[in-house]
Amino acid sequence: MPAVPFSADDTARLRDALGKVIADGAAPGGVIVCGTIDGQREVLTGGIIATEAGNAVPAESTIYDIASLTKIVSTWPLVGRALDAGLLDLDAPVRNVLPAVSGEAPSGEATVRQLLAHTSGVRAATRLDRYRGADAPLHELLCREPLEDAPGCHRYINRGYILLGLALAHVHGRPLDALADELWRCLGMRSTMYGPVGRGPHVAPTEQRIPGAPRIWGAAHDDNAALMGGVAGHAGVFSTPHDLAVYAHALLAAHACGDGLGDWLRASLVTQAEIEPGVDRGLSWILTTGRRVAYHHGFTGTSLYLAPDAGRYLVICTNAVYHGTARSRIAPLRTLALKLISAAWRSETRHE
Repeated sequence: MPAVPFSADDTARLRDALGKVIADGAAPGGVIVCGTIDGQREVLTGGIIATEAGNAVPAESTIYDIASLTKIVSTWPLVGRALDAGLLDLDAPVRNVLPAVSGEAPSGEATVRQLLAHTSGVRAATRLDRYRGADAPLHELLCREPLEDAPGCHRYINRGYILLGLALAHVHGRPLDALADELWRCLGMRSTMYGPVGRGPHVAPTEQRIPGAPRIWGAAHDDNAALMGGVAGHAGVFSTPHDLAVYAHALLAAHACGDGLGDWLRASLVTQAEIEPGVDRGLSWILTTGRRVAYHHGFTGTSLYLAPDAGRYLVICTNAVYHGTARSRIAPLRTLALKLISAAWRSETRHE
């Protein structure tokens, strides 16, 4: 099937939606990049990065904290590489690929597949601050925790990706950020990195948690990633709209030609659990429109959408958490993005 281009009406609607969420105070500004595997590429911008950045206008090169997009930009592709290399087994307990844990380790029995698909039953509340000053290493503390749910039920859990990040570092004998940096450089993502990053007018600040205190700017917005030094499997990555578009295009190209990354994407678009009617979870990705569309959100106000069979992608980068909880504030923009990326199949299925 040839790539389905975004029409002039599509881009106009996206521009209007971005302008509206900015005007409504949902975000200081933002960038949308939508394109196709065969080269169409539209960049839409609006608003400002933040007043702390001197009222600079956001651009493709603006660096955003992408929050939970870390799961699909770092951990998920690295797991695919490790599977290809025989370093991981999708259906083996994660404790098998971590430093030895003696005795009972209920959460350590969760499989790599279950952790990727959020069906492991491990504890949902992340709260790593409870382990400050603990004598045991983090992987052991997490593996020893009791399960909260029976494995198989879908529940979005950061803890699983923290364990996967620790496992990747262990099986490779290298830090997670070094593994990710190597991957990103191979894909041409030269402005993607784990934080912290230096403050500057090209970096989007996020939230001011305490009145009068400095705003989070260049450090991970996610508390638990910050406690891990900014490098974690669930959050902590900073990227640009340009790099996320490069990544999306690389995934579409790999899917089309069937190389290692493409095979991993195809395998990941198989339903592992139902989230709600019409919306499923694959391996990391949310699936809809009969599994023809895959997407993921980041808590700070970022999103990445793929329609592999239609050769389409769409990237949203905002720092909507600047004004508080991002999810509800930019929901209209995300809803429209999902509707348009799914338009090749005339679907309006959506999931926030």
